[in-house]
Amino acid sequence: MKRSIVTGGIALLPVVLLSGWAFAQSAQVETLRGADVDEPIPLDQIHKNVEGRMQRNYRQQPPLIPHSIEQYQIDVRTNQCLSCHDWSKAGERNAPTLSMTHYLDREGRELDRVAGTRYFCNQCHVPQADAPPLVENVFQPSTGN
Repeated sequence: MKRSIVTGGIALLPVVLLSGWAFAQSAQVETLRGADVDEPIPLDQIHKNVEGRMQRNYRQQPPLIPHSIEQYQIDVRTNQCLSCHDWSKAGERNAPTLSMTHYLDREGRELDRVAGTRYFCNQCHVPQADAPPLVENVFQPSTGN
């Protein structure tokens, strides 16, 4: 009895696998960007960057980046954001200076350089874009009361 169940299960396995494969091949995949999945599409055609500063949505929101960072290098050895925004260069480059919190280590001690925990700018800051929402957003910013 057990042997016939096992034999039947083994015989049924290829049928199940083939039907699953056929179903997967017939499924239509649609993307949110309006193009085929394998079609390369430049980012600028999807969302336009917005120049100038946008208003923040809530207190303590990291500022959005009001310019393109497409060719910026940010890695362990180089951070091109600091070539304009570091406290020692911001004045001459007419760029906003980093917040002093970026120069504090984990214990709250002041440093002469950007803290390692704040070095990778794009883990908090993103370029601002005129992008339609993917899902409905009912967020209301704080009134400050």
